[in-house]
Amino acid sequence: MDERMPLSIKLITGFSISGFLFAGYLSAVKLFSGTCTVRESCPYFLGWPVCAYGFIMYSMLTVLSILMIKKRINSYKGMLAIAGVSFVGIIFSGYFSAIQLPALLQNKFVTYTFGVPTCMLSLIMYMLIFATVVLGIAHRRRN
Repeated sequence: MDERMPLSIKLITGFSISGFLFAGYLSAVKLFSGTCTVRESCPYFLGWPVCAYGFIMYSMLTVLSILMIKKRINSYKGMLAIAGVSFVGIIFSGYFSAIQLPALLQNKFVTYTFGVPTCMLSLIMYMLIFATVVLGIAHRRRN
């Protein structure tokens, strides 16, 4: 039996930690300064900035991936949990990306620090995580 860590788990961990750090930074700046760190509006959901929800979801993804690396949870169950959280992240950030899309397409008075809204960056990250999980599960089933 091969004891090496699957590439999919390594990638998911890297993506999750990246999202955790990015959303954590955005959330901390918003929490402590009251302003958004990037040059865009800061959307809210149920009274909280959207980046705080991203931070929570990326925290969950990071913890799950680390638990899989440490072999504290079964990798298949961990992958399913990560698929669920990343799918919720896709829906959540996709909704807020869709709201920001008209302004991005019109490019009226909108200049984004990263070229696109941060919700879209998060959407891309969640999609990468979800796709990596699907490919990792598919690879596992073939072997």
